[in-house]
Amino acid sequence: MDLRTECARSLARILELPVADIENMLEIPPQSEMGDLAMPCFSLARSLQKAPQKIASDLASELQAKIPMVREIKALGPYLNFFFDRAAYAEAFFREEQPGHFFAHQDEGQGTTIIVEYSSPNIAKPFHVGHAFSTCLGEAISRIYTYLGYKVVRLNHLGDYGTQFGKLIVAWKRWGQREALEEDAIKELTRVYVKFHQEVENEPGLDDEARQAFKNLEEKKPEELKLWQDFRDLSLKKFSVIYDRMGISFDNYNGESFYSDKIPAVVEELKQKGLLEESQGAQVVRLDEFNLNPCLILKSDGTTIYASRDIAAIFYRDKTWNFSKNIYVVGSEQKNHFKQVFAVLERMGFEKAHDCVHVAFGRLSIAGGEDFSTRKGKVILLEDLLDQSVAKVRSIMAQNNPEMSEQELDEAAEIVGIAAVKHAYLRNGREKNIIFSWDEMLDFEGDTAPYMLYTYARSRSILRKAAVSAADLCQANSRLLITEDEFTLIKDMAAMEDAVLAAAKAYEPCILTRQINLACRDFNKFYHNISILKAENPELREARLALCSRFSEVLSLALGLLGLKTVERM
Repeated sequence: MDLRTECARSLARILELPVADIENMLEIPPQSEMGDLAMPCFSLARSLQKAPQKIASDLASELQAKIPMVREIKALGPYLNFFFDRAAYAEAFFREEQPGHFFAHQDEGQGTTIIVEYSSPNIAKPFHVGHAFSTCLGEAISRIYTYLGYKVVRLNHLGDYGTQFGKLIVAWKRWGQREALEEDAIKELTRVYVKFHQEVENEPGLDDEARQAFKNLEEKKPEELKLWQDFRDLSLKKFSVIYDRMGISFDNYNGESFYSDKIPAVVEELKQKGLLEESQGAQVVRLDEFNLNPCLILKSDGTTIYASRDIAAIFYRDKTWNFSKNIYVVGSEQKNHFKQVFAVLERMGFEKAHDCVHVAFGRLSIAGGEDFSTRKGKVILLEDLLDQSVAKVRSIMAQNNPEMSEQELDEAAEIVGIAAVKHAYLRNGREKNIIFSWDEMLDFEGDTAPYMLYTYARSRSILRKAAVSAADLCQANSRLLITEDEFTLIKDMAAMEDAVLAAAKAYEPCILTRQINLACRDFNKFYHNISILKAENPELREARLALCSRFSEVLSLALGLLGLKTVERM
């Protein structure tokens, strides 16, 4: 359904402008009586030497009856307005948008590899609700690009290296308890890590011990390496339980440690290109031309740092996967870090420096909660948040559906509760800070996952009552779907394509989330305003049931791109 492009092409021929420029000017009018598509003519006034109203009027006269599926073109003041032929539009939508092949451009990324790095929790630390932002956002971006035909490599760049592991090793050797580790490894490792930061205030020498322990780890000394490997294995075992529950998997778990032996080659290349300088004993790359502070490559004691490991990782990823884009879904507080890393790549002459993208996101807090600091020992575990969400959803569903069995309630509540948490991270622009509120997250009438999933379940309920399947409705006469509510819903579904493409381009799943919510709102208007099962005649009934069926298919696919499962009843 590319009627927008057809309108733009017709205008481009007359105005002798690029089609893309015209498409960018087209907009959806705020009210249906103003048309289905409109172009403001203000920006053309100077080049055409005419008043906007005159431009709109002239274009309307010249375009009449020249665009298929457009029944009327009107000038309304300075706006050129397109009114679609509803019957023809509905017929074309049902013909072109077939189940399993919704939204065009599924071959857009064919033969192209995109790397998406996301989640990336620190081993030996709790998987808290802050980590879920990267996890949910990165998963949605990965699913959208996969749907568009790209080969997506999902990377979980584990935080499994750095001076904090020196601290953890020292803390474990001093205060660790083996029985507690075997019972709940993350809990015990967090306990000793917190204790380290409490004790270091009274015993500053602990920091020196930690630095030495990390240096021993970098040199792969047996004791430190064995402890580190144990911490990593135990952490991954715990994380896998959470990922499985959320329906998330990764292609690669290479963490920071994987790249440590690849850093000397990076350092050597920087030296050969005359980019490495000494600064107070450390090795840095100056970035004055980018208006950035120098990028630290090696500390004064010779140990590596995030930047050096990230540069080594980028070279490895390009050699391994030949990426066209390397996306980092990492919090906004790391903006400067990635600017520095990408700038160093530019200075090194790396051709794909501009193909490395930092997809930043905001901070998260829970109403009445603390910040998420492992050092302070104050964290809200994602596992606990998911449990609470599922329990609250189950309670609501049990009240609304007393006939549902315990098993049905458990299964549906698990899906809806997890979807509610995921959606909370995806509903708004990613760089906005989030304050979790149970009332907002679980509102069955608001902009929430429960509302979307309830709308899906409602559409499926109608089809069950009618005892029909999609196959039964394939010959329905879609040209009968011309009421305002029916036509609006069809346009909402057709607009999913643009929403998917825009979400991919901007790395903003919320663009798709908002379009889904709009379609759900309009489906419920259709449901309340239009007689479906008791339509005036069998042919109209069949057409409306076909609309319900197609809506449920489109909605299920769109929600799946966000990582949200659907339920048949709730």
